[in-house]
Order: sequence, then C-alpha cells, then structure tokens
Amino acid sequence: MTKINLSELTIKKAHDLIHDKEISCRELLSIYQENIKKHEKNVHAYLEVFDDAFEKAEEEDKKIMAGEEPKLLAGIPLAIKNNIMIKGKICSAGSKILENYKATYDATVIKKLRDEGAIFIGRTNMDEFAMGSSTENSAFGPTKNPYDLERVPGGSSGGSAAAVAQQECLAALGSDTGGSIRQPAAFCGIVGLKPTYGAVSRYGLIAMASSLDQIGPLAKTTEDIELLFNAIKGKDSFDSTSIDFDKFRNKKSTAKIIGVPKEFFSLKDGGKEGLDKDIAANIVKTIDFFKDNGYIIKEVSLPYAEYSLPTYYILMPAEVSANLARFDGIRYGFSEKGDNLLEDYMKTRREGFGKEARRRIILGTYVLSEGYYDAYYSQAQKIRDLIKKDFENAFKEVDVLITPATPTLPFKFGEKSGDPLAMYLSDIFTVPANLAGIPAVSVPMGFIDRDNVKLPTGIQFIGPWFGEEILFDLSKKIEYARANIY
Repeated sequence: MTKINLSELTIKKAHDLIHDKEISCRELLSIYQENIKKHEKNVHAYLEVFDDAFEKAEEEDKKIMAGEEPKLLAGIPLAIKNNIMIKGKICSAGSKILENYKATYDATVIKKLRDEGAIFIGRTNMDEFAMGSSTENSAFGPTKNPYDLERVPGGSSGGSAAAVAQQECLAALGSDTGGSIRQPAAFCGIVGLKPTYGAVSRYGLIAMASSLDQIGPLAKTTEDIELLFNAIKGKDSFDSTSIDFDKFRNKKSTAKIIGVPKEFFSLKDGGKEGLDKDIAANIVKTIDFFKDNGYIIKEVSLPYAEYSLPTYYILMPAEVSANLARFDGIRYGFSEKGDNLLEDYMKTRREGFGKEARRRIILGTYVLSEGYYDAYYSQAQKIRDLIKKDFENAFKEVDVLITPATPTLPFKFGEKSGDPLAMYLSDIFTVPANLAGIPAVSVPMGFIDRDNVKLPTGIQFIGPWFGEEILFDLSKKIEYARANIY
C-alpha cells in the first residue's frame, strides 16, 4: 500500500490513487479509521462512526476490480453533520429529544453522494438543532478544537470542521444558517462554503430556520470544496426552494474589482471595534496581496449591514419556533409521560430540549405573538429586504466582497457560553450573507500566535447570487500564495 500523508491528501489525489490501484477504497478508509481511534477520545468530532462503512468501501473496490471506471468520489471518506438524514442511521441534530431517532430516508445530498460512490464514515457532533457558535450546546458533550483542546472548534458544524482538521475524514458536509459552516471552518483552519440559497437541496436536512438554512461542504482545499459542491448542487423536486444552479450560474467566473464593506472593515482605519487586531492585520496583508496582483480594491457601503444581527435574531427564532413545534414526543423521539396530553408535551419539550433551544423557541414565539408580530417580525422582514438591496447595489460596483470571517480567534470553553449576546456576536460577519441568500466562503488566512499556541483564522469572500465560481477562483489564489502572504 502506498504511504500517504493525510494532511496533503485531496479528493483528486485520493481518486488518482484509487484509479491507479495504488490503494483500495478499504485501505483508504482504514487509514482514517485508525486516525479516528487515535484522536477521537480527545477531539470528540463524531457522535457515531459507522460500522458498515467498510462494506460500502468493499463494494466500490469490487466495481473497480471488475473493470468499472471509479467515479471521482468513489471511496472518498466523508463525515456528515448529524442534522442531515442518512437512511437507517440515527439523526439526532445534537439533541436529546431525537437521540434515538433513525432516519427513514436519505437526504438528497446523501443520495447524490452515494450515487457517486462516496463513503460515509460517521455522523458528526453539532450544536443542538444547529443553535450555537461553539458546539458547546450539543446534548452529547462538546467537540474540541484540534489546534488547542482548551478552545472551541466553532459551531454549529464544529464536529464536521474538527473531523476535517484532525484528518479524521477527507471532507465533510455541514449546514449554515448564520455562519455555521464558515465560522468553524475559520476556527479550524479549513475551507467552508455556504452556497447560494437554493443551490443545494435542503430535503432531508432537519430544519432550523427554513429561509436561511443551507447545506454546504467543508474541506482542506478549495478544489475539494468545488468538487463536492458540484456533486450536491442542483434542482430537486422534493425541495421547492431549490434552483437549477447551472441555469442561473453567474456569468462571471473571476473577479477584477474587490469590494471592502466599510461597515465591516475600514481601508483607512483597519479593523472595527470588536475585531481582533491580529485578524485585522492579516486582512490588510490579504488586501495588499490582491492589490499587488492587479486587482482593483474599492470601498463600498452596506448601510443596513449594522442591523443584520438583530434582524437575524428575530427572524431565525421565529422560524425555529415553528419548525421545532413538531418535536412533541408523540410520534417519534424522546418522550416523557404526564397525567394528560398537555403535560406529556410540556415534560417532553422541557426535558428534551437544551437551554439554547428553549431560549430561541420562547423568543421566536414571542416575536410571532399577537401584538408583537408587526413590531418585530414584520419589521425584521422589511430590514432583510433592505439588506438584500444593499448587496444588489454593491455588486453593481464590485465583483466580490472581502470581509473577516470571524471577529475573534477560537475562544476557550466557557468564555462566552454564559453570555448569549457575546456568543451571538461570533456571527456578526457571516449572518448578512444568509439574510441575502448569497454565497460566501471562509478560507484559511494563516495562523496567529496567542497564549503560546498557533491558532488558525479565516477570511471571507462574499459573492453575488450564483457566483460560487468567483469565490473558488479567489480562494485558490489565496491558497497558492498563502505562505508568501502571512
């Protein structure tokens, strides 16, 4: 068997090795399984590692030995966030209320990846129902950051990000409602894409906030992200919000003019208040790199961006309140019995949901209630339209936007968990893209020394609707030149 350096292995390289029969699908899977055994007791990226993964790998090997040309993803070990349905596997969404729920069907993205021969190595840990920015809200214990076990990996897709960073899988799927792919990608030093809303089917994703949720890939390289995105994108008859990406693909595939939103980052003054000074310094280096390579850097304004976070934290809990109403302990999942039906509901939901889930359900019910709907929910929808309009205007002037991915470096456990507002601020740079439904990617932006530990950080590119190819192009340029930039 060919000796493999997992840190340098990509999907394309793995495919070539499998194609040339230098390694079998089973052998590749076994390497990752051994790495899981070595690191998982410390990192806790997975809620379950699948026993039948080797059977699937052997099936792919038999096809190849019979002379069948392996598909690009054949034998590629992928980790799947535990709010994406895999038929016959537990899909708990990180919550006690669904701790024993087995999915009865495959999510569309799972079906597409299965058809391409991908191997699902396990289901990853996450903040309960994707509510959180640290994976501290999981009912099954926190995931730790591979770069510093005292720090969070980000959230809510923290398990997926940590699994990729720790070489416990080749790539992973996550979901992003307000930054839940991009923020953990930045904290774990990998690439994470939130696609255009509707570009990837949400069928089989346990809903948090349906108008904001989007499934996307996490991987070590942009090339891998692009390959996975191309495999899962497209119209789906089971999801009425899904769109034929190739039909609406943005005409531009490269950028010439890069916009810097002054509400996020000032070209004159550098980082805004609350942005880590070392992250700000790396952003300046990134902007200078693009200037030196012939790009036009232009400051633009998103005047309603400052209202993104409060708008998000009205609309998202409102949708949470509606989506989580179905979990009542009557048809499936965790159930507690009371003296009557109402008490059944109350006991089940009180003991089945964690603190953050209960907080958002209560907040969402409040903003949807009579007398408050117009004052809060209706107004937030109007602001959302204005935020979207801001982006439309900005993309008339520039091809892409560059911003920080996160305001801070990975923080320590407990540092923000006692202060919900401080935790919510972790999403300040990522939320606007979800509200507008536009694509955004977080790309590693070097390392920063903090407390004698080298911690990863990320930069975010935000593109116009269906402008993923622009993001891939810029991300690859950063990757190729990273050693010379930071």
